[in-house]
Amino acid sequence: MEILGIDIGGSGIKGAPVDTKTGKLLAERHRIKTPKGAEPQPMAEVVGQLAHYFGWQGLIGAGFPAVVQYGEIKTAANISEQWIGQNARELFAAATGCEVTVINDADAAGLAEMKFGAGKGRRGTVLMLTLGTGIGSALFNDGVLIPNTEFGHMEIECEIAELRMSDAARQRDELSWKKWARRLTRYIGKLHLLLQPNLIILGGGVSKDYEKFLPLLKVNCEIVPAQFFNEAGIVGAALAGAKKKK
Repeated sequence: MEILGIDIGGSGIKGAPVDTKTGKLLAERHRIKTPKGAEPQPMAEVVGQLAHYFGWQGLIGAGFPAVVQYGEIKTAANISEQWIGQNARELFAAATGCEVTVINDADAAGLAEMKFGAGKGRRGTVLMLTLGTGIGSALFNDGVLIPNTEFGHMEIECEIAELRMSDAARQRDELSWKKWARRLTRYIGKLHLLLQPNLIILGGGVSKDYEKFLPLLKVNCEIVPAQFFNEAGIVGAALAGAKKKK
């Protein structure tokens, strides 16, 4: 099945057609900068522009940086608060003229990794963390997604985790890989204590540099880099759309 996967972020919105049987992109991904303020209507218009760019008339799956329940947006950490209570599925359908499925963006990335990437064939508890502007999380038990976890917003040492441990925080504070790894170790160690995962997958843009920090993490759990890097959200969003269609 071919579905247009769209990965919506606070800084960019990108998409590409995906073969959901193989996880391969069928065209080079196209990225458009997220409109300033990240408000509902301008962002919906960008989603429409992406669909038009690919001449798309079929199913669309979209990953969105918020808690999503039946298409409705429940949180707004890195986007406009105007999104809260909005039905993104309906907004995007109106902008594209297509049937749209909307899922949390980290959950989408996790679906891609579990189906085709680092989590393929793994049972037990698998935790994926996406390290970028914030920290997204996706939790699986025997391959089944437990949606809308928000572990990036848990408190570590009286601070919200993603404000101290995200890749954006690393760059903001000009941390060496070693110093950042110390912060990550405290955070991931806490998650390990609470969840006891069998595997942790680290994704997001920084995962391409995993050799610089992953060996420095001191956590008693198997930790591996994501295999899809920045394409995970696109592929997983398409997979979510295919699943809804069944």
